[in-house]
Amino acid sequence: MPTTRNDSLSDIKIPGTEEHFLDPLSSKKGSLGRLRYISGGKGPALILLHTVRTQAEHFRHLIPLVQERYTVYALDLPGMGYSEIVPGASYDEPAMREAVKSLITRLDLRDVTLLGESMGATLALTAAADLPERVRRVVAINAYDYAGGIKRSSLLARFVVTGALAPVVGETIAGVQPKPIVGAVLRGGLGDTAALRDDYLDELLKVGRRPGYPVVARAVYGNLPSLIAARDRYIKVKAPVHLIYGEKDWSRPSDRQANKQLLPAAEFVQVPGAGHFIVLERPDMVAKVLNNAL
Repeated sequence: MPTTRNDSLSDIKIPGTEEHFLDPLSSKKGSLGRLRYISGGKGPALILLHTVRTQAEHFRHLIPLVQERYTVYALDLPGMGYSEIVPGASYDEPAMREAVKSLITRLDLRDVTLLGESMGATLALTAAADLPERVRRVVAINAYDYAGGIKRSSLLARFVVTGALAPVVGETIAGVQPKPIVGAVLRGGLGDTAALRDDYLDELLKVGRRPGYPVVARAVYGNLPSLIAARDRYIKVKAPVHLIYGEKDWSRPSDRQANKQLLPAAEFVQVPGAGHFIVLERPDMVAKVLNNAL
């Protein structure tokens, strides 16, 4: 059964939500570990899946706009946010998808809307493919499923990610987090750079200081090939899909067209002026899609 904390580990408080933990079913090697999520609201289930190197609080401005219509479950993916860091764990797409499915099945959620941004968008689609009887709708924002990914953002992002993946020194580089550099990399995913609030950046840096987190960050940066491979599962999605892209997202028109071809029935929306982190820039637009879907 889930456990609940009244005193959230995060310094960011989202009114009307509580922090919960889903304990692992097994302590064996390869276990998902303890998963943290925040929840609140009323109505059918809405699961929120965050981007690379972020956490549940990524949705801090979206949750208040939808929690009168949905019961929200914002998950910290394995090893990220305040979910447990398990030595030797995998952070490839199948392992992270298993965490999403575990949350849905262990809480026995049905009539679920899955919303993900970036890596979370890919996981929303693949989890929906595996659980057609439980998922009613998928909202996939700037799916991170193409070669290059964040390296397309800027020369600085390319340097940071390439360095983090380098043999021998990669873990050390992944653990170096000067605030100006991390902020600059994240702002490379925004059309409106003011959307990256300073307190959220501080929260991400605090999480990045957790013991073992550089190993997680390095592994997550390195999981892009598994996210690309996971596109093969999109054709198995039975639920209605909304594909949302920012005009200035890192994906190219050819990447977007490829997903439109895999999901020809999907509703396709491009947000003018927005970058990769639409949930930070335009939570109102995302809330409108969700609330109009009911």
